Amino acid sequence: PIVAEPGMTFRLLTAITLTAGTLFLVWLGEQMTEHGIGNGISMIIFAGIVAGIFPAIARSLKFIQTGEFSLFAFLLIMMLLFGILAFTCFMELAQRRIPINYARRQVGRQIIGGQASYLPLKVNTSGVIPPIFASSVLMFPATIANFVPISFFESLAKFFNPSSLIYNAIFVVLIIFFAYFYTAVIFNPKEVAENLRKWGGFIPGIRPGRQTEEFLEKVLTRITAIGALYLALICILPNFLVYNLALPFYFGGTSLLIVVGVALDLVGQIEAHLLSRQYEAFIKHAKLKTQIRR
Repeated sequence: PIVAEPGMTFRLLTAITLTAGTLFLVWLGEQMTEHGIGNGISMIIFAGIVAGIFPAIARSLKFIQTGEFSLFAFLLIMMLLFGILAFTCFMELAQRRIPINYARRQVGRQIIGGQASYLPLKVNTSGVIPPIFASSVLMFPATIANFVPISFFESLAKFFNPSSLIYNAIFVVLIIFFAYFYTAVIFNPKEVAENLRKWGGFIPGIRPGRQTEEFLEKVLTRITAIGALYLALICILPNFLVYNLALPFYFGGTSLLIVVGVALDLVGQIEAHLLSRQYEAFIKHAKLKTQIRR
């Protein structure tokens, strides 16, 4: 055993250490968010996941040298992983753009409105939350079995083996359920329709109010179905590769979603920062020209 006498003192000290370490990482993430670029806590998780990639590649190359793993299979798997990565990036950026028109109205002597815009609805609106919730539910029996030695929970933990067909089927069902549930929590079609009506916006061919709300619910239900199936595929495919092809390393679909999501968010923030710097330089140049003319 790793710990010779895992008594109450050891457990209490371990709990205090883990809690203190978690609080320190939360504080560090907040400092990174405030003084840096990107979400600090997400960047810490991103760094932890990416740091494990290089040891996994080195371990795979070592297995290839010893003959335990073939070079052709390794190259084929790497090509498949890059394909999954490209597909994940595509789906994370995919969105349904609903056209929005604004009616013209006169405020004082000015006429405002009349411009056209769009309402972007992401295909994966729920993000990485559904796989996290689903895996947490499936890990609950094993967690209870570790703390409470009851035969029922131990047999249930063995039943929920990640390599079993039943585990993956329940995993898919839970991902789809939580995708719809979390999308309904973070996006309210009734509120969006009401805000559009207040600001004079409308969807071409759809009457403001109740019809707009029903239209948004219909569109959101359809794209959420695509997003839920995409999440299920990304989370199930790595399990199939790891447990059926005997890969020398492990990678999870949830980790892939986190890495892609954080990387895309970081790139977007960097582009926005560079664009704001360009506008600042343009405004300063325009002010300088105005002062010279005066």
